[in-house]
Amino acid sequence: MKILIMGLPGSGKSTLAEPLAQLLGAVWINADMVRKQYNDWDFTTEGRSSQAQRMKYLADGVVLAGKIAVVDFVCPTEKTRELFAANYTVWMDTISESRFEDTNQMFEAPSKCDYHVKKWFSDTDKELMNVVTNYIQRNKQ
Repeated sequence: MKILIMGLPGSGKSTLAEPLAQLLGAVWINADMVRKQYNDWDFTTEGRSSQAQRMKYLADGVVLAGKIAVVDFVCPTEKTRELFAANYTVWMDTISESRFEDTNQMFEAPSKCDYHVKKWFSDTDKELMNVVTNYIQRNKQ
């Protein structure tokens, strides 16, 4: 299973993804760490599509190994979300704009998501854990 936690920079994606991955016994894949590892700081439309494909490749590898992948990255457009092909999407909608104007202009609100976080709470990861666990159990049948 691939869980995408997406939203504007500074919305709390990593803050949610890391403890959620720990609770699920999943592998956390963070876009900033991946960009640093690949030394790829291309934030053009093409660069963002390449990053979505790279994140998909890494997450698919985790899933093939029998684990859950919790992936956090901006994933700013419907196209990048389609390229990533998450099984479950969390939209961190906790801020109206980021400090990056180009990302603000490019970002498209998702047409669908499985869990919408409008306000951050200290236990959001635990609340989401229950939702994801139920989702996993329903889809095993």
